[in-house]
Parts: sequence; C-alpha cells; structure tokens
Amino acid sequence: MYGHAHCPIMTTERDPRHVNNETPPPSPRERLYRRERRSVPAARAFAREALADWGVRGRADDVVLCVSELATNALLHGVPPGRGFLLRLWLLPCGDGVRVEVHDSGDGVPAVPLESGGSDEGGRGLLLVSELADKWGVAEREPGKVVWFECGVPAD
Repeated sequence: MYGHAHCPIMTTERDPRHVNNETPPPSPRERLYRRERRSVPAARAFAREALADWGVRGRADDVVLCVSELATNALLHGVPPGRGFLLRLWLLPCGDGVRVEVHDSGDGVPAVPLESGGSDEGGRGLLLVSELADKWGVAEREPGKVVWFECGVPAD
C-alpha cells in the first residue's frame, strides 16, 4: 500500500542535507505513561496533538481511536504494577501514513478474539484496530512487547 521506493530522499556525500528542498519526516513523538486510568485520555490527546502538528487530518479519528484501544489494552493486560507504557508515533517516509507503537513490559501476545459477538464489553480493542488500521502486529522486546499499527493518510 505504501511503497517507499517511489519517494527516495536524495542526499549527496558532500552535503548530507536533503536536496530539492525535500524535508525528512518529523522525528518520532513519544511519551511515557503510568499505569493509571487517566493515561488513556492523555495518550489520545498526545496523539491528536502530534497529528495536528504534522498536518494529518485524514483518518486522524481512526488513529486516535486505535491509540485509545492499544493504550487501554496496555493498561489492562500489559503493564505490571509499578510500570508504565511508551507511546511512539511518527510519519512514514514521504508522508504515506502514520505508524504508532505501544511498548509495554507485560507478558503474553495480544490477539484478535475469534468471536466478536456476545454481550461482553471487553475484548474488542484489537478487533477495532484490525478493522481500522491498514497493518498491525506485535513484536517482541525485552521485557515485554510492542503492539503497532500503521494507517495510510491522504495527502493534504
């Protein structure tokens, strides 16, 4: 969906700055959150602010909803007592989209529930992420894991 070969950033050996007035994507934004309920709305606000600063309007609501779901999952299932989680966002090369990662030190590998029905209010976070994001996955880290997703965003 977003091939990066079509949009190389050109540099020279003498001058490492970008040529043709191309600017590199903004540096990642990241913030640590404690294991407390108010961290989820704070993570949403942080994501919305980063997207606005980068001029990302298309699909911003999808990204913020996915951030909310992953932050909630980290608090409920991934963050041991006395720990927190790291939220990291950045633009993909050439402004093709946004990547979001939630790092926690908990055990286990999150998965989309096999059945989405029932009256249980929990267990739908990853299902929403899998439906809204273009890609998502889980990677190991020591200790714990990283749950990530990417959303393509239309050029403004």
